[in-house]
Amino acid sequence: MKYNRINSSLFVKNRKNFAAQMKPNSIAVFNSNDIYPISADSTMPFEQHRDIFYLSGVDQEESILVLFPDCPKEKYREVLFLRETNEHIAVWEGEKLTKEAAFDTSGIKTVFWLQDLEKIMFEIMSLCDTVYINTNEHYRANVETETREDRFTKWLQAKYPAHSVAKSNPILQRLRSVKDQIELDLMKHACDITNKGFRRILNFVKPDVWEYEIEAEFIHEFIRNRSKGFAYTPIIASGNNANVLHYIENNQQCKAGDLLLLDVGAEYANYSSDMTRTIPVSGRFTDRQRQVYNAVNNVKKEATKMLVPGTIWEEYHIEVGKIMTSELLGLGLIDKADVQNEDPNWPAYKKYFMHGTSHHIGLDTHDYGLLHEPMQPDMVFTVEPGIYIPDEGFGVRLEDDVVIQKTGEPVNLMQDIPIEANEIEDLMNS
Repeated sequence: MKYNRINSSLFVKNRKNFAAQMKPNSIAVFNSNDIYPISADSTMPFEQHRDIFYLSGVDQEESILVLFPDCPKEKYREVLFLRETNEHIAVWEGEKLTKEAAFDTSGIKTVFWLQDLEKIMFEIMSLCDTVYINTNEHYRANVETETREDRFTKWLQAKYPAHSVAKSNPILQRLRSVKDQIELDLMKHACDITNKGFRRILNFVKPDVWEYEIEAEFIHEFIRNRSKGFAYTPIIASGNNANVLHYIENNQQCKAGDLLLLDVGAEYANYSSDMTRTIPVSGRFTDRQRQVYNAVNNVKKEATKMLVPGTIWEEYHIEVGKIMTSELLGLGLIDKADVQNEDPNWPAYKKYFMHGTSHHIGLDTHDYGLLHEPMQPDMVFTVEPGIYIPDEGFGVRLEDDVVIQKTGEPVNLMQDIPIEANEIEDLMNS
């Protein structure tokens, strides 16, 4: 990995919090992700399963974590299984975790090589009653690939069918959604890298530049600051491309007079940032572009104020819709008749702002969090309103990442990233 080592106290605390929610005499098992094939001997870059990373800090393939807080044998209360490393592997694939390095990373004392798994699991399973399996129950999840976690669960349930089964996911949804200060610092660092990338392209964008050239400027700045790269597939959308919400082709030329929507974020240490800015290709907004831009910015500012403890996500979005409706009336995009005759299930404002305003962010860009439960301090949400006007050839979206506080307004992790229209113009023309 490129990032600096994370203090293992984070992972010790995370395991303690998870164990406190487990049933008596139960174990929980977490697997790393596979390395996924492309074709021939090509593979996709490895991305660690966020749950095992959250609980151990282990960031390599073929790793398994077992938690058994009530085990009568103390050494089995926290166990890591790792692929055995050797000099041959070190030469061909690079350094892997030794048992000593695994302890330094995770704070877990008991580390075995993977070839000992079945023997040790037999002993552990004879001592427990319930097994927590790890399924993906995120509200956006749509997974067709059988994961390493899935295969392990099949094996475990077939071999030990008499054990009761419980789910890890509800515990993790709650724990991962509330961030530790170490996590907030890592996310702030990811945001700071994103800031460097954005300021770099403000001096780069001009008429006739290509969207993919802008993407290249971002990735250059991210990697040189110890990021693996983009936290998600970047959107570099000029002109009417901005009206395609998930435009990722990034293959068009930026024309004079157009707006350029940039939905881009750096990762750092597996933690995500998620920024959107909209800038004028020629360095100056037209009067109409500025009018729409400021309307979006106003909605973002007002929406941010509502992200306080106790807020319910669904109710929050209804209130944001009311603010957006007012702005769209002011822009002349809708009129009072549109509002009076609107379908409550698809309000008039949805014609120009059809997506949600906020989502959890953390180890995943769309992070864990139970949306029906009230917001809590130290949850991190995006705030990303937009107005999309295909008939006028542009769309505007603005987005920051904010931390809910016990009292007062959220703290904006992206407060150093330029956003006001005048500031954007000044930087592009400096």
